[in-house]
Amino acid sequence: MDKYLSDQPELLPALTLAYIGDGYYEMVVRNFLLGQGLRRVDDLHKNAVELVCATTQAQLAHRIQPTLNPAEETVLRRGRNAKGMHIPKGATVANYRLATGMEALVGYWYLNGDWERLDDCFKELWRIRSENEEFLQ
Repeated sequence: MDKYLSDQPELLPALTLAYIGDGYYEMVVRNFLLGQGLRRVDDLHKNAVELVCATTQAQLAHRIQPTLNPAEETVLRRGRNAKGMHIPKGATVANYRLATGMEALVGYWYLNGDWERLDDCFKELWRIRSENEEFLQ
Protein backbone atom coordinates (compact mmCIF):
# COMPACT_ATOMS: atom_id res chain seq x y z
CA MET A 1 0.00 0.00 0.00
CA ASP A 2 2.84 2.43 0.75
CA LYS A 3 3.78 2.72 -2.91
CA TYR A 4 0.53 4.63 -3.47
CA LEU A 5 1.08 7.12 -0.67
CA SER A 6 2.37 10.53 -1.64
CA ASP A 7 5.69 11.53 -0.10
CA GLN A 8 4.38 15.05 0.48
CA PRO A 9 0.57 15.08 0.60
CA GLU A 10 0.56 18.70 1.78
CA LEU A 11 1.73 19.64 -1.74
CA LEU A 12 -1.23 17.97 -3.46
CA PRO A 13 -4.13 20.13 -4.61
CA ALA A 14 -6.84 20.43 -1.97
CA LEU A 15 -9.47 18.78 -4.16
CA THR A 16 -7.11 15.85 -4.79
CA LEU A 17 -6.78 15.39 -1.04
CA ALA A 18 -10.57 15.62 -0.73
CA TYR A 19 -10.98 13.01 -3.47
CA ILE A 20 -8.88 10.41 -1.65
CA GLY A 21 -10.32 11.48 1.71
CA ASP A 22 -13.87 11.00 0.46
CA GLY A 23 -13.11 7.45 -0.65
CA TYR A 24 -11.41 6.51 2.61
CA TYR A 25 -14.12 8.19 4.72
CA GLU A 26 -16.89 6.30 2.94
CA MET A 27 -15.11 2.95 3.27
CA VAL A 28 -14.64 3.45 7.02
CA VAL A 29 -18.30 4.41 7.41
CA ARG A 30 -19.46 1.35 5.47
CA ASN A 31 -17.26 -0.96 7.55
CA PHE A 32 -18.55 0.64 10.74
CA LEU A 33 -22.17 0.11 9.71
CA LEU A 34 -21.52 -3.53 8.89
CA GLY A 35 -19.95 -3.87 12.32
CA GLN A 36 -23.13 -2.45 13.84
CA GLY A 37 -25.02 -5.43 12.47
CA LEU A 38 -26.75 -3.69 9.58
CA ARG A 39 -27.19 -6.14 6.71
CA ARG A 40 -30.04 -4.86 4.55
CA VAL A 41 -28.66 -2.71 1.76
CA ASP A 42 -31.35 -0.05 2.12
CA ASP A 43 -30.55 0.30 5.86
CA LEU A 44 -26.83 0.45 5.11
CA HIS A 45 -27.37 3.10 2.44
CA LYS A 46 -29.70 5.24 4.56
CA ASN A 47 -27.30 5.25 7.50
CA ALA A 48 -24.25 5.81 5.30
CA VAL A 49 -25.86 8.80 3.59
CA GLU A 50 -26.49 10.42 6.98
CA LEU A 51 -22.86 9.93 8.01
CA VAL A 52 -21.24 11.08 4.77
CA CYS A 53 -23.53 14.02 4.04
CA ALA A 54 -22.07 17.53 4.01
CA THR A 55 -23.97 18.56 7.14
CA THR A 56 -22.49 15.74 9.24
CA GLN A 57 -19.01 16.23 7.81
CA ALA A 58 -19.21 19.96 8.57
CA GLN A 59 -20.33 19.18 12.12
CA LEU A 60 -17.36 16.83 12.47
CA ALA A 61 -15.00 19.52 11.16
CA HIS A 62 -16.32 22.01 13.73
CA ARG A 63 -15.76 19.50 16.54
CA ILE A 64 -12.22 18.53 15.63
CA GLN A 65 -11.03 21.98 14.56
CA PRO A 66 -9.82 22.95 18.07
CA THR A 67 -7.51 19.89 18.10
CA LEU A 68 -5.79 20.64 14.78
CA ASN A 69 -2.17 21.64 14.52
CA PRO A 70 -1.20 24.48 12.13
CA ALA A 71 -0.46 22.13 9.19
CA GLU A 72 -3.81 20.36 9.61
CA GLU A 73 -5.63 23.68 9.94
CA THR A 74 -4.03 24.77 6.66
CA VAL A 75 -5.22 21.60 4.90
CA LEU A 76 -8.76 22.09 6.24
CA ARG A 77 -8.76 25.73 5.13
CA ARG A 78 -7.37 24.90 1.67
CA GLY A 79 -10.10 22.27 1.19
CA ARG A 80 -12.78 24.65 2.40
CA ASN A 81 -11.61 27.39 0.04
CA ALA A 82 -11.03 25.20 -3.01
CA LYS A 83 -12.63 26.38 -6.23
CA GLY A 84 -14.58 24.33 -8.73
CA MET A 85 -17.00 22.60 -6.41
CA HIS A 86 -20.54 21.72 -7.39
CA ILE A 87 -22.88 22.21 -4.42
CA PRO A 88 -25.40 19.35 -4.23
CA LYS A 89 -29.05 19.85 -3.37
CA GLY A 90 -29.77 19.75 0.33
CA ALA A 91 -26.45 21.24 1.41
CA THR A 92 -25.65 24.83 2.24
CA VAL A 93 -22.64 26.34 0.52
CA ALA A 94 -20.93 26.81 3.90
CA ASN A 95 -21.51 23.20 4.97
CA TYR A 96 -20.44 21.80 1.63
CA ARG A 97 -17.22 23.82 1.62
CA LEU A 98 -16.39 22.81 5.20
CA ALA A 99 -17.21 19.17 4.37
CA THR A 100 -14.77 19.36 1.46
CA GLY A 101 -12.17 20.68 3.89
CA MET A 102 -12.91 17.75 6.20
CA GLU A 103 -12.48 15.29 3.32
CA ALA A 104 -9.17 16.97 2.39
CA LEU A 105 -8.01 16.56 5.97
CA VAL A 106 -8.97 12.87 5.99
CA GLY A 107 -7.06 12.45 2.72
CA TYR A 108 -4.06 14.23 4.20
CA TRP A 109 -4.05 11.97 7.26
CA TYR A 110 -4.55 8.89 5.12
CA LEU A 111 -1.69 9.73 2.75
CA ASN A 112 0.55 10.55 5.72
CA GLY A 113 -0.38 7.22 7.33
CA ASP A 114 -1.56 9.08 10.43
CA TRP A 115 -3.82 6.31 11.69
CA GLU A 116 -4.06 7.77 15.19
CA ARG A 117 -5.54 11.05 13.90
CA LEU A 118 -7.91 9.12 11.63
CA ASP A 119 -8.98 6.95 14.56
CA ASP A 120 -9.66 10.04 16.70
CA CYS A 121 -11.60 11.63 13.85
CA PHE A 122 -13.87 8.64 13.35
CA LYS A 123 -14.40 8.19 17.10
CA GLU A 124 -15.77 11.72 17.09
CA LEU A 125 -17.99 10.86 14.11
CA TRP A 126 -19.42 7.88 16.02
CA ARG A 127 -20.12 10.20 18.97
CA ILE A 128 -22.00 12.53 16.63
CA ARG A 129 -23.97 9.55 15.36
CA SER A 130 -24.90 8.38 18.85
CA GLU A 131 -25.97 11.90 19.88
CA ASN A 132 -28.22 12.40 16.87
CA GLU A 133 -31.63 10.75 17.14
CA GLU A 134 -31.95 10.74 13.34
CA PHE A 135 -29.49 7.87 13.26
CA LEU A 136 -31.43 5.69 15.67
CA GLN A 137 -33.02 2.73 13.97
